[in-house]
Amino acid sequence: MATTVSVLTPARVRAAAPSPVIALGVFAAVRGSGVLVLSAASWWAGRSPVRVLGGSWDSVWYLWIAGHGYGRIQMWPASGSVQSDVAFFPLYPLLVRAASQALPGGLAVAGLAVAWAAAALAAVGVYRVGEHLLGARAGVLLVALWAALPHAVVLTLAYTEALLAALAAWTLYALLRGRWLWAAGLAVAAGLTRPTGIAVAAAVSVVAAHELLARGGGVRGRGVRGRGVRGRGVRSSGVRGRVRGGRAAEVWAAGLLAPAGWAAYVLAVGVRGRNPLGGYFTVQRRWGSRFDFGAGALGSAAKVLTGGHVALATTVTVAVLAVAGLLAVLLALDRTPLPLLAYTGVLLLITFGGAGFFESKPRFLLPAFPLLLPVAAVMARARPRTAVVVTGVLAGLSHGYGAYLLLVARVPL
Repeated sequence: MATTVSVLTPARVRAAAPSPVIALGVFAAVRGSGVLVLSAASWWAGRSPVRVLGGSWDSVWYLWIAGHGYGRIQMWPASGSVQSDVAFFPLYPLLVRAASQALPGGLAVAGLAVAWAAAALAAVGVYRVGEHLLGARAGVLLVALWAALPHAVVLTLAYTEALLAALAAWTLYALLRGRWLWAAGLAVAAGLTRPTGIAVAAAVSVVAAHELLARGGGVRGRGVRGRGVRGRGVRSSGVRGRVRGGRAAEVWAAGLLAPAGWAAYVLAVGVRGRNPLGGYFTVQRRWGSRFDFGAGALGSAAKVLTGGHVALATTVTVAVLAVAGLLAVLLALDRTPLPLLAYTGVLLLITFGGAGFFESKPRFLLPAFPLLLPVAAVMARARPRTAVVVTGVLAGLSHGYGAYLLLVARVPL
Protein backbone atom coordinates (compact mmCIF):
# COMPACT_ATOMS: atom_id res chain seq x y z
CA MET A 1 0.00 0.00 0.00
CA ALA A 2 1.43 3.33 -1.02
CA THR A 3 1.68 6.04 1.58
CA THR A 4 1.49 9.70 0.60
CA VAL A 5 3.73 11.98 2.60
CA SER A 6 2.61 15.60 2.74
CA VAL A 7 5.47 18.08 3.01
CA LEU A 8 4.68 21.15 5.08
CA THR A 9 5.81 24.12 3.00
CA PRO A 10 5.22 27.86 3.48
CA ALA A 11 2.81 27.76 0.56
CA ARG A 12 0.79 24.95 2.19
CA VAL A 13 0.74 26.82 5.49
CA ARG A 14 -0.55 29.98 3.79
CA ALA A 15 -3.22 27.95 2.01
CA ALA A 16 -4.31 26.19 5.22
CA ALA A 17 -4.54 29.22 7.52
CA PRO A 18 -5.65 32.82 7.10
CA SER A 19 -2.84 35.38 7.14
CA PRO A 20 -3.90 36.94 10.48
CA VAL A 21 -3.60 33.49 12.07
CA ILE A 22 -0.13 33.08 10.57
CA ALA A 23 0.89 36.50 11.89
CA LEU A 24 -0.39 35.60 15.35
CA GLY A 25 1.45 32.29 15.16
CA VAL A 26 4.70 34.04 14.23
CA PHE A 27 4.28 36.46 17.12
CA ALA A 28 3.50 33.62 19.54
CA ALA A 29 6.54 31.66 18.34
CA VAL A 30 8.93 34.59 18.75
CA ARG A 31 7.66 35.89 22.06
CA GLY A 32 6.75 32.46 23.42
CA SER A 33 10.29 31.24 22.90
CA GLY A 34 11.44 34.44 24.59
CA VAL A 35 9.33 33.58 27.64
CA LEU A 36 10.88 30.11 27.72
CA VAL A 37 14.40 31.55 27.55
CA LEU A 38 13.65 34.05 30.31
CA SER A 39 11.99 31.38 32.45
CA ALA A 40 14.98 29.06 32.10
CA ALA A 41 17.36 31.90 32.93
CA SER A 42 15.25 32.85 35.95
CA TRP A 43 15.28 29.30 37.29
CA TRP A 44 19.03 29.12 36.75
CA ALA A 45 19.41 32.38 38.70
CA GLY A 46 17.23 31.02 41.50
CA ARG A 47 14.31 33.33 40.84
CA SER A 48 10.65 32.61 40.14
CA PRO A 49 9.75 33.16 36.44
CA VAL A 50 6.29 34.36 37.44
CA ARG A 51 7.82 36.90 39.80
CA VAL A 52 10.27 38.10 37.15
CA LEU A 53 7.60 38.36 34.45
CA GLY A 54 4.80 39.63 36.66
CA GLY A 55 6.58 41.58 39.38
CA SER A 56 9.38 43.64 37.85
CA TRP A 57 9.66 47.40 38.31
CA ASP A 58 6.41 49.17 37.33
CA SER A 59 4.48 45.89 37.50
CA VAL A 60 4.61 46.16 41.30
CA TRP A 61 2.78 49.48 41.15
CA TYR A 62 0.18 48.26 38.68
CA LEU A 63 -0.58 45.14 40.72
CA TRP A 64 -0.82 47.19 43.91
CA ILE A 65 -3.38 49.49 42.28
CA ALA A 66 -5.31 46.45 40.98
CA GLY A 67 -5.44 44.93 44.45
CA HIS A 68 -5.80 47.96 46.71
CA GLY A 69 -6.75 50.95 44.59
CA TYR A 70 -4.90 54.25 44.45
CA GLY A 71 -3.21 55.79 47.47
CA ARG A 72 0.31 54.32 47.66
CA ILE A 73 3.18 56.79 48.12
CA GLN A 74 6.86 55.85 48.08
CA MET A 75 9.23 58.27 49.80
CA TRP A 76 13.01 58.34 49.30
CA PRO A 77 14.57 60.40 52.14
CA ALA A 78 18.05 60.40 50.58
CA SER A 79 16.90 62.23 47.47
CA GLY A 80 13.74 63.82 48.80
CA SER A 81 11.73 62.12 46.05
CA VAL A 82 8.06 61.38 46.64
CA GLN A 83 6.50 58.92 44.20
CA SER A 84 2.73 58.56 44.02
CA ASP A 85 0.83 55.76 42.27
CA VAL A 86 -1.50 58.26 40.60
CA ALA A 87 1.26 58.62 37.98
CA PHE A 88 -0.07 55.32 36.57
CA PHE A 89 -3.18 55.39 34.41
CA PRO A 90 -6.13 53.20 35.44
CA LEU A 91 -7.23 50.98 32.53
CA TYR A 92 -4.66 48.21 32.89
CA PRO A 93 -5.07 47.84 36.69
CA LEU A 94 -8.84 47.72 36.24
CA LEU A 95 -8.51 44.92 33.68
CA VAL A 96 -6.09 43.06 35.96
CA ARG A 97 -8.50 43.36 38.88
CA ALA A 98 -11.34 41.99 36.74
CA ALA A 99 -9.17 39.12 35.46
CA SER A 100 -8.08 38.22 38.99
CA GLN A 101 -11.71 37.53 39.87
CA ALA A 102 -11.91 34.86 37.18
CA LEU A 103 -8.39 33.38 37.15
CA PRO A 104 -6.50 31.44 39.81
CA GLY A 105 -2.97 32.37 40.79
CA GLY A 106 -3.35 35.88 42.14
CA LEU A 107 -2.70 39.31 40.71
CA ALA A 108 0.63 38.45 39.05
CA VAL A 109 -0.97 35.74 36.93
CA ALA A 110 -3.90 38.03 36.12
CA GLY A 111 -1.49 40.80 35.14
CA LEU A 112 0.35 38.47 32.77
CA ALA A 113 -2.90 37.13 31.33
CA VAL A 114 -4.12 40.64 30.49
CA ALA A 115 -0.75 41.67 29.05
CA TRP A 116 -0.44 38.51 26.91
CA ALA A 117 -4.01 38.79 25.63
CA ALA A 118 -3.34 42.43 24.75
CA ALA A 119 -0.11 41.44 22.99
CA ALA A 120 -2.00 38.92 20.87
CA LEU A 121 -4.60 41.54 19.93
CA ALA A 122 -1.79 43.96 19.17
CA ALA A 123 -0.06 41.45 16.89
CA VAL A 124 -3.22 41.00 14.82
CA GLY A 125 -3.76 44.77 14.72
CA VAL A 126 -0.16 45.38 13.61
CA TYR A 127 -0.64 42.77 10.90
CA ARG A 128 -3.87 44.43 9.71
CA VAL A 129 -2.16 47.80 9.35
CA GLY A 130 0.79 46.27 7.50
CA GLU A 131 -1.45 44.16 5.27
CA HIS A 132 -3.62 47.17 4.43
CA LEU A 133 -0.61 49.21 3.34
CA LEU A 134 1.87 46.67 1.99
CA GLY A 135 0.12 43.35 1.52
CA ALA A 136 -0.19 40.15 3.54
CA ARG A 137 3.44 39.03 3.38
CA ALA A 138 4.78 42.35 4.55
CA GLY A 139 2.13 42.41 7.28
CA VAL A 140 3.40 39.12 8.69
CA LEU A 141 6.99 40.34 8.50
CA LEU A 142 6.00 43.57 10.26
CA VAL A 143 4.68 41.49 13.16
CA ALA A 144 7.84 39.37 13.19
CA LEU A 145 10.10 42.42 13.31
CA TRP A 146 8.02 44.00 16.04
CA ALA A 147 8.14 40.83 18.15
CA ALA A 148 11.93 40.63 17.77
CA LEU A 149 12.80 44.18 18.87
CA PRO A 150 15.55 44.43 21.52
CA HIS A 151 13.12 45.44 24.27
CA ALA A 152 10.22 43.26 23.11
CA VAL A 153 10.51 41.26 26.34
CA VAL A 154 8.34 44.03 27.81
CA LEU A 155 5.43 42.74 25.69
CA THR A 156 5.40 39.63 27.89
CA LEU A 157 5.71 41.45 31.23
CA ALA A 158 2.85 42.76 33.38
CA TYR A 159 3.24 46.17 31.73
CA THR A 160 0.99 48.47 29.72
CA GLU A 161 2.95 48.65 26.44
CA ALA A 162 1.16 45.65 24.91
CA LEU A 163 -2.25 47.12 25.78
CA LEU A 164 -1.35 50.51 24.33
CA ALA A 165 0.06 48.88 21.19
CA ALA A 166 -3.17 46.92 20.72
CA LEU A 167 -5.36 50.00 21.09
CA ALA A 168 -3.06 52.06 18.86
CA ALA A 169 -2.88 49.46 16.09
CA TRP A 170 -6.64 48.99 15.91
CA THR A 171 -7.23 52.75 16.13
CA LEU A 172 -4.92 53.31 13.17
CA TYR A 173 -6.58 50.49 11.25
CA ALA A 174 -10.00 52.01 11.96
CA LEU A 175 -8.77 55.36 10.64
CA LEU A 176 -7.35 53.74 7.52
CA ARG A 177 -10.77 52.19 6.92
CA GLY A 178 -12.68 55.38 7.70
CA ARG A 179 -14.30 53.96 10.88
CA TRP A 180 -14.35 57.19 12.84
CA LEU A 181 -16.38 56.22 15.89
CA TRP A 182 -14.44 53.00 16.39
CA ALA A 183 -11.24 55.02 16.20
CA ALA A 184 -12.51 57.53 18.74
CA GLY A 185 -13.61 54.86 21.20
CA LEU A 186 -10.31 53.04 21.01
CA ALA A 187 -8.42 56.33 21.39
CA VAL A 188 -10.37 57.11 24.57
CA ALA A 189 -9.32 53.72 25.95
CA ALA A 190 -5.70 54.34 24.90
CA GLY A 191 -5.78 57.64 26.75
CA LEU A 192 -6.69 55.77 29.93
CA THR A 193 -3.82 53.30 29.51
CA ARG A 194 -0.63 55.35 29.90
CA PRO A 195 0.59 58.94 29.37
CA THR A 196 1.76 58.26 25.81
CA GLY A 197 -1.79 57.28 24.93
CA ILE A 198 -2.23 60.92 23.96
CA ALA A 199 -0.38 60.00 20.74
CA VAL A 200 -3.31 57.79 19.72
CA ALA A 201 -5.79 60.57 20.43
CA ALA A 202 -3.62 63.01 18.50
CA ALA A 203 -3.73 60.77 15.43
CA VAL A 204 -7.52 60.71 15.47
CA SER A 205 -7.91 64.45 16.10
CA VAL A 206 -5.32 65.44 13.48
CA VAL A 207 -6.84 63.22 10.80
CA ALA A 208 -10.34 64.43 11.66
CA ALA A 209 -9.24 68.06 11.40
CA HIS A 210 -7.53 67.36 8.08
CA GLU A 211 -10.64 65.61 6.80
CA LEU A 212 -12.88 68.53 7.69
CA LEU A 213 -10.51 71.22 6.46
CA ALA A 214 -10.17 69.45 3.13
CA ARG A 215 -13.91 69.93 2.69
CA GLY A 216 -14.22 73.37 4.19
CA GLY A 217 -16.17 71.90 7.08
CA GLY A 218 -19.03 70.93 4.79
CA VAL A 219 -20.61 67.61 3.95
CA ARG A 220 -19.32 67.25 0.40
CA GLY A 221 -15.85 67.27 -0.97
CA ARG A 222 -12.93 65.33 -2.31
CA GLY A 223 -12.34 63.13 0.70
CA VAL A 224 -9.05 62.76 2.49
CA ARG A 225 -6.65 60.62 0.52
CA GLY A 226 -3.92 59.31 2.76
CA ARG A 227 -0.45 58.65 1.46
CA GLY A 228 0.70 55.06 1.28
CA VAL A 229 4.02 53.50 2.24
CA ARG A 230 5.98 52.92 -0.92
CA GLY A 231 7.63 49.63 -1.61
CA ARG A 232 8.68 48.17 -4.89
CA GLY A 233 6.18 45.57 -5.88
CA VAL A 234 3.95 46.16 -2.87
CA ARG A 235 0.58 47.77 -2.61
CA SER A 236 0.04 51.19 -1.06
CA SER A 237 -3.15 52.61 0.33
CA GLY A 238 -4.32 55.41 2.55
CA VAL A 239 -7.30 56.85 4.38
CA ARG A 240 -10.23 56.07 2.17
CA GLY A 241 -13.09 57.45 4.26
CA ARG A 242 -15.24 60.19 2.72
CA VAL A 243 -17.49 62.61 4.53
CA ARG A 244 -20.98 62.43 3.10
CA GLY A 245 -24.09 63.70 4.82
CA GLY A 246 -24.20 62.45 8.38
CA ARG A 247 -20.58 61.25 8.23
CA ALA A 248 -19.45 64.81 8.97
CA ALA A 249 -20.94 64.49 12.44
CA GLU A 250 -18.95 61.28 12.98
CA VAL A 251 -15.71 63.01 12.04
CA TRP A 252 -16.43 65.95 14.33
CA ALA A 253 -17.33 63.59 17.18
CA ALA A 254 -14.21 61.48 16.67
CA GLY A 255 -11.90 64.49 16.64
CA LEU A 256 -13.40 65.97 19.79
CA LEU A 257 -13.87 62.77 21.79
CA ALA A 258 -10.54 61.08 21.09
CA PRO A 259 -8.55 62.94 23.81
CA ALA A 260 -11.33 62.54 26.41
CA GLY A 261 -9.84 59.53 28.22
CA TRP A 262 -6.38 61.06 28.64
CA ALA A 263 -7.76 64.49 29.56
CA ALA A 264 -10.23 63.06 32.08
CA TYR A 265 -7.56 61.21 34.04
CA VAL A 266 -5.07 64.08 33.97
CA LEU A 267 -7.75 66.48 35.21
CA ALA A 268 -8.92 64.01 37.87
CA VAL A 269 -5.40 63.76 39.28
CA GLY A 270 -5.08 67.53 39.13
CA VAL A 271 -8.36 68.08 40.97
CA ARG A 272 -7.26 65.59 43.60
CA GLY A 273 -4.10 67.61 44.11
CA ARG A 274 -5.98 70.94 43.99
CA ASN A 275 -4.20 71.90 40.79
CA PRO A 276 -6.52 70.83 37.95
CA LEU A 277 -4.26 71.74 35.03
CA GLY A 278 -0.84 71.07 36.48
CA GLY A 279 -1.35 68.51 39.23
CA TYR A 280 -0.60 65.42 37.16
CA PHE A 281 2.58 66.95 35.74
CA THR A 282 3.70 67.78 39.28
CA VAL A 283 3.31 64.11 40.15
CA GLN A 284 5.42 63.19 37.12
CA ARG A 285 8.15 65.67 38.06
CA ARG A 286 8.38 64.06 41.49
CA TRP A 287 9.08 60.82 39.67
CA GLY A 288 11.86 62.58 37.78
CA SER A 289 9.87 62.75 34.54
CA ARG A 290 9.57 66.07 32.77
CA PHE A 291 9.82 67.50 29.26
CA ASP A 292 13.27 68.98 28.66
CA PHE A 293 13.22 69.04 24.84
CA GLY A 294 15.71 66.18 24.66
CA ALA A 295 18.51 67.73 26.72
CA GLY A 296 18.75 64.72 29.03
CA ALA A 297 18.71 62.25 26.15
CA LEU A 298 21.47 64.15 24.34
CA GLY A 299 23.55 64.18 27.50
CA SER A 300 23.26 60.43 27.91
CA ALA A 301 24.09 59.89 24.25
CA ALA A 302 27.16 62.11 24.61
CA LYS A 303 28.45 59.93 27.45
CA VAL A 304 28.22 56.87 25.22
CA LEU A 305 29.88 58.55 22.26
CA THR A 306 32.74 60.02 24.30
CA GLY A 307 33.67 56.64 25.76
CA GLY A 308 34.39 55.71 29.34
CA HIS A 309 32.57 53.12 31.40
CA VAL A 310 29.00 53.05 30.11
CA ALA A 311 26.49 50.30 30.88
CA LEU A 312 25.45 48.04 28.02
CA ALA A 313 21.79 48.98 28.54
CA THR A 314 22.64 52.67 28.08
CA THR A 315 24.63 51.94 24.91
CA VAL A 316 21.82 49.87 23.45
CA THR A 317 19.34 52.61 24.34
CA VAL A 318 21.37 55.16 22.39
CA ALA A 319 21.56 52.78 19.43
CA VAL A 320 17.81 52.11 19.52
CA LEU A 321 17.01 55.83 19.63
CA ALA A 322 19.40 56.52 16.74
CA VAL A 323 17.81 53.79 14.60
CA ALA A 324 14.34 55.01 15.54
CA GLY A 325 15.27 58.52 14.42
CA LEU A 326 16.56 57.20 11.09
CA LEU A 327 13.44 55.12 10.51
CA ALA A 328 11.31 58.14 11.37
CA VAL A 329 13.05 60.15 8.63
CA LEU A 330 12.47 57.33 6.14
CA LEU A 331 8.82 57.14 7.17
CA ALA A 332 8.37 60.89 6.78
CA LEU A 333 10.01 60.92 3.34
CA ASP A 334 7.87 58.04 2.13
CA ARG A 335 4.19 58.24 1.21
CA THR A 336 3.04 57.32 4.70
CA PRO A 337 -0.64 57.81 5.65
CA LEU A 338 -1.36 60.79 7.87
CA PRO A 339 -2.71 58.75 10.84
CA LEU A 340 0.56 56.84 11.12
CA LEU A 341 2.66 59.98 10.76
CA ALA A 342 0.69 61.84 13.44
CA TYR A 343 0.72 58.93 15.89
CA THR A 344 4.39 58.07 15.44
CA GLY A 345 5.46 61.72 15.44
CA VAL A 346 3.79 62.51 18.78
CA LEU A 347 5.12 59.29 20.33
CA LEU A 348 8.64 60.14 19.20
CA LEU A 349 8.32 63.71 20.45
CA ILE A 350 7.30 62.53 23.92
CA THR A 351 10.00 59.85 24.04
CA PHE A 352 12.89 61.96 22.75
CA GLY A 353 11.87 65.16 24.53
CA GLY A 354 11.08 63.68 27.91
CA ALA A 355 13.61 63.43 30.74
CA GLY A 356 13.57 60.68 33.31
CA PHE A 357 14.71 57.06 33.22
CA PHE A 358 16.84 57.06 30.07
CA GLU A 359 16.98 53.28 29.68
CA SER A 360 13.16 53.17 29.62
CA LYS A 361 12.94 55.10 26.34
CA PRO A 362 13.12 52.01 24.06
CA ARG A 363 10.19 50.59 26.04
CA PHE A 364 8.20 53.74 25.37
CA LEU A 365 8.85 53.23 21.64
CA LEU A 366 7.56 49.65 21.52
CA PRO A 367 4.06 50.81 20.44
CA ALA A 368 5.68 52.82 17.58
CA PHE A 369 5.46 49.84 15.21
CA PRO A 370 4.87 52.02 12.10
CA LEU A 371 8.60 52.82 12.22
CA LEU A 372 9.21 49.25 11.03
CA LEU A 373 7.10 49.60 7.86
CA PRO A 374 10.06 50.53 5.59
CA VAL A 375 12.03 47.53 6.88
CA ALA A 376 9.06 45.20 6.38
CA ALA A 377 8.66 46.49 2.81
CA VAL A 378 12.29 45.64 2.06
CA MET A 379 12.07 42.20 3.67
CA ALA A 380 8.90 41.44 1.71
CA ARG A 381 10.99 41.56 -1.47
CA ALA A 382 13.64 39.21 -0.08
CA ARG A 383 13.61 35.44 -0.39
CA PRO A 384 11.47 33.71 2.27
CA ARG A 385 14.53 31.87 3.61
CA THR A 386 16.36 35.16 4.09
CA ALA A 387 13.40 36.68 5.95
CA VAL A 388 13.22 33.62 8.23
CA VAL A 389 16.96 33.74 8.99
CA VAL A 390 16.90 37.48 9.73
CA THR A 391 13.87 37.08 12.00
CA GLY A 392 15.49 34.16 13.81
CA VAL A 393 18.73 36.05 14.43
CA LEU A 394 16.89 39.14 15.68
CA ALA A 395 14.68 37.01 17.91
CA GLY A 396 17.69 35.26 19.44
CA LEU A 397 19.37 38.57 20.20
CA SER A 398 16.11 39.91 21.65
CA HIS A 399 15.73 36.88 23.93
CA GLY A 400 19.26 37.16 25.24
CA TYR A 401 19.04 40.90 25.77
CA GLY A 402 15.69 40.59 27.53
CA ALA A 403 17.15 38.12 30.02
CA TYR A 404 20.11 40.45 30.52
CA LEU A 405 17.86 43.45 31.25
CA LEU A 406 15.76 41.67 33.85
CA LEU A 407 18.29 39.40 35.51
CA VAL A 408 21.70 41.05 35.12
CA ALA A 409 21.48 44.78 34.42
CA ARG A 410 18.31 45.32 36.45
CA VAL A 411 17.96 48.84 35.13
CA PRO A 412 14.55 50.49 35.47
CA LEU A 413 12.38 49.43 32.55
